[in-house]
Amino acid sequence: MHEATPETHVIQYRAAEQLLAARDPRGALKLLESVVAAFPEKTSVRLLRARAFFLSAQLRAAEEEFQVVLEREPDNAFAHFALGRTLERGGRDGEALRHFRLAAALDPRPDFWEAARFGDHAA
Repeated sequence: MHEATPETHVIQYRAAEQLLAARDPRGALKLLESVVAAFPEKTSVRLLRARAFFLSAQLRAAEEEFQVVLEREPDNAFAHFALGRTLERGGRDGEALRHFRLAAALDPRPDFWEAARFGDHAA
């Protein structure tokens, strides 16, 4: 097997994006293993891997990866929203709501705003 180059990692990253779009998160995770090993500091790689973990129902791993992204980029609205979805899927609604509200405050997209339930008096 030949040694991976930076170009190889870019190709693997792009292929992983395509696999995720095609609803093959496990295939994406396999491709991302070497990319994350080579570039653990790259937030974009960690975010893609977090999404793949979420879509493959590996909620604990997804949560950990989204947390890594948020440690590096606390103002990443999408990461807050996705972490909220991960926590919600795991039955942790109170924790999820906090991240939904942070996401909506950072970026008032309709889906973020709806998840934040600002108008819901019961929340």
